[in-house]
Amino acid sequence: MAAVCQVTGAVPGFGHNISHSHRRTKRRFDPNVQKKTYFVASLGRKITLNVSAKGIKVIDARGIESVVKDLLAKGVKL
Repeated sequence: MAAVCQVTGAVPGFGHNISHSHRRTKRRFDPNVQKKTYFVASLGRKITLNVSAKGIKVIDARGIESVVKDLLAKGVKL
């Protein structure tokens, strides 16, 4: 599963691990992406979204109907 949130668009960040001796090695900061299933009354079915923890909070605040409307306007296939 790709580490990209369908709601917020959060993608992995990149940086360094820094050891005690201060040597740097590359690392990747992945967002907390989870697969969640929501029932959308306007579509009359369940949809599965890959959403980050912040994306779940956005859905709770705005409502799934509003978020799905925006996703369909962007052209995201559900």
